[in-house]
Amino acid sequence: MVSFFRGYRNPFGGPDGGDGGNGGHVVFRGSNKVGDLSHLQSELRAQRGEFGRSKSQHGKNGEHIEIEVPVGTTVTNIETNSEIGRLSNVGDIVLCARGGVGGHGNEFYLSNSTRKPYKAEMGGKGEENLLNIEMRIMASAALVGLPNAGKSSLLRAISRARPKVAMYPFTTLKPHVGIVHYEDEHQISVADIPGLIEGAHMNIGLGHSFLSHLTKCQLLIFVIDLSLSDVKRQRDSLREELHLYSPSLASKPSLTLLNKMDIASEEEKRRGIDEFAGDTVFPISAKDGQGVIDFLVRLREMVETAESSSTEE
Repeated sequence: MVSFFRGYRNPFGGPDGGDGGNGGHVVFRGSNKVGDLSHLQSELRAQRGEFGRSKSQHGKNGEHIEIEVPVGTTVTNIETNSEIGRLSNVGDIVLCARGGVGGHGNEFYLSNSTRKPYKAEMGGKGEENLLNIEMRIMASAALVGLPNAGKSSLLRAISRARPKVAMYPFTTLKPHVGIVHYEDEHQISVADIPGLIEGAHMNIGLGHSFLSHLTKCQLLIFVIDLSLSDVKRQRDSLREELHLYSPSLASKPSLTLLNKMDIASEEEKRRGIDEFAGDTVFPISAKDGQGVIDFLVRLREMVETAESSSTEE
């Protein structure tokens, strides 16, 4: 701002234009209090700095905007395709966009050689970035299975999530995340992934979209429909699709559930368990809760093991 002081008995008091305030930054902070990115807006804008005023009054700096995101979130600049930062721990911060620097008023240019500066500096423009914000870990565990295997029913049984349940396949079209609450207040997130079909690794049936969600989960839970034939082949085909998409995905820790014990005949139950002889499987019924408690105990053990190993790394 260009301004000159005019006062009583001091009509030529000299320059008194104040500097402008700096603009605020846009900052992401890792937190364990949020579980997803649904609270983010499409445009995030920090407060702008105030203009300088006469009488040597400097403008106020703009307030920073700080958004909490889940731990494990990755921030990437879409235009440069470069990673800006990764929030690996609680309290980590990533500066996504810097605010502009405030300009100088004409008082700043006062010197012995320049007693009446008539110039002022415009403030700098803040950064504008196009960002891709992605959760590295969507859930601790993911339910994997063929369409209509009972994954959504199981998620409804062990959490408060309410995915759609129906008798026809492909009821679930997008992932649903539920939180399993234990008696000691421990919590584990479980994701219901839409059903995979043969050829999913070639993006048949939106396979790539569904498989990409599995890479953001620590362990896999294979949900097998016990009422169908070739029970073991169901899991083998699922493993094959995972391996063809990404060998590292197929090597994730996993456990197997034999679902729909309530409608399977005794012969189907015996045949299904015999096919998995030598493997640790959990016969369950998502509808009436049979075997679910034993499964949840094992799930917690595996999640704690996976978390401890990732911490050591």
